[in-house]
Amino acid sequence: MKDFLLSRVRAFHYAFQGWGYVLRTQRNAWIHSLIATVVFFLGLWLELSLQDWAIIVLTAALVFIAEFINTSIEAIVDLATQEHHPLAKIGKDVGAAAALVAALAAVLVGLLILGPPLLQKIHDLRF
Repeated sequence: MKDFLLSRVRAFHYAFQGWGYVLRTQRNAWIHSLIATVVFFLGLWLELSLQDWAIIVLTAALVFIAEFINTSIEAIVDLATQEHHPLAKIGKDVGAAAALVAALAAVLVGLLILGPPLLQKIHDLRF
């Protein structure tokens, strides 16, 4: 049991090292983090429903997962070859496209969930 628990602690340690690497090296991860923080505080201010929170959390997680996988693909491709190979470019470009699709979907989800109550709140503040 002790070995099992220690292996789980190590697994979490490695996962947090990966997360830290992405935050230290990927500019887009900082942008995602900033936007997620703004969305979080907006959600609190707008008093979102639990269902809306669930969608927001899953959407934000999807963006970070896509960014993490894209960073992994880039690192693996860089490890595999130093030359500019067309397949290496495709791998990197497709990984970047996946992160872009996730980010664009998150913007749309954010507008759909936050837009109407935000407009209502702004309207109520003005009148």
